[in-house]
Amino acid sequence: MLFPVGEGIYKQMSISKYPSKLSLPQTNPGITTVLDYLIIKFPDINPKVWQQRMLDGNVHWHDGSLINPDSSFQAQQRVYYYREVENESLIPFEEEIIFHDENILVAHKPNFLAVTPGGKYIKECLQNRLRNKTGIENLQALHRLDRVTAGLVLFSINPETRHLYHQLFETRKILKTYQAIAKVNIKENLMGKKWVVQNRIIKSTPSFIMKIIDGEANSHSEIHCQQQSNDKALFELKPITGKTHQLRLHMESLGHPILNDKYYPTLEPETADDFSKPLQLLAKELQFIDPVTQKTRIFDCNKNLKLDTI
Repeated sequence: MLFPVGEGIYKQMSISKYPSKLSLPQTNPGITTVLDYLIIKFPDINPKVWQQRMLDGNVHWHDGSLINPDSSFQAQQRVYYYREVENESLIPFEEEIIFHDENILVAHKPNFLAVTPGGKYIKECLQNRLRNKTGIENLQALHRLDRVTAGLVLFSINPETRHLYHQLFETRKILKTYQAIAKVNIKENLMGKKWVVQNRIIKSTPSFIMKIIDGEANSHSEIHCQQQSNDKALFELKPITGKTHQLRLHMESLGHPILNDKYYPTLEPETADDFSKPLQLLAKELQFIDPVTQKTRIFDCNKNLKLDTI
C-alpha cells in the first residue's frame, strides 16, 4: 500500500490487519496519557507516528473504543495497535504444512522467516502466511523459533483447547530435537561425544543478545556429536529448558559456535540477509502426548542438515 509523505513522494507501507496488544503497568511511571507511555515504551518510534496512528483510529482499548492523543493513562488496561513497516522485504523461501487437525497445525518454517510479526516484518511471517493459506483466522503460534532458525513450529487452531497445548510448553512436556552444524578443531575427534550443559542465561547489551553468567542455572541442554568431517561436525541437541538463544549460546560455550551465526560468539554488524548462508540450526522433531486425544504425537520435518553440502 502506498502512502504520501510529501509532494509527489510516496512510500510502501505494510500494516498488520491483526492488532498487537500491551497492558499498561500497574504503577504509573509518572505520565499523564497513553501517548506518553507509548513514547516511553517504544523509544525508536517517532512520537508523531503514534499521534497519527491514534488520529487514524488505529489505537484502541479492549472494548474497541478509540484512544486519542489526549486519552488518560489507565493502569492495567490493555491497549491495541496495528504495527506498520516501511518497505517490508520478501523472504524467498516457502513454508510447509506437516500436519493439521481440528486443534493443531504443525508447519516447517524456512530460515529467515519470522514466526509472528515483529521488527521489520508484518506480512512476511509464518503465522500470517499460514492464516492466508488456510483461511484459519484463529491460527496462533504456541512457541517461537528465532527468525534465522529453520524447523517445526506448533500452532493452535481451536481457541477452546489452546490452553491445553500452552500447558505442554509451560510444564516442559514437549520433547524437542534439533540439529546443528558447527566448526570444530580438525585435530579433535568429537564423534559420539556427549555434553550436558547447564548454566545461567540473562539479557545482555544490546537487549536482543543473551549471555552466560555465573549463578544458579536456568538453562539446560543435552548435546551429542553425531558426525564429523574435517573441520565441521553435526550435532544433535535436546533443549530441556527454553531460554532465548539457548542452543546457540550452549554450542558457543562448548567452543563450537553454530555455523553462520551472526550473534555468537561475536555480534556482527547489521546487514541484509545473505540467503546463501543460513544459520545451520534446524528444529527437527517435536514429541508429546496430545492433551486432547491422549495419543503420542511425533512430528519430524523430514529434513536433515548435511555436512557434505556445507
